[in-house]
Amino acid sequence: MGGLFDFSSVMMNLLLLICACTYARDLWPGVFDSRSKPRDPSKPVHHDRDGVLGFFWKLSRIGERLSPYVGAACLFMGLYVLFFK
Repeated sequence: MGGLFDFSSVMMNLLLLICACTYARDLWPGVFDSRSKPRDPSKPVHHDRDGVLGFFWKLSRIGERLSPYVGAACLFMGLYVLFFK
């Protein structure tokens, strides 16, 4: 629970979630797709993403689209933890 009270810990947990979701979606492309309900064709594809799996899907999209920035943030956070914490 201590990882939620410090800003650097929150950022580290968020980066870990982004990287883990992106890696999981790279290994299993359909892991975050909900197959329980059919997709409504009148809504855009991203509107069908709701709940916990939708949150993880959005994190994986952030990791895919902003991968150089996420990588730089991971590098910065790793250096911060090694040398300043």
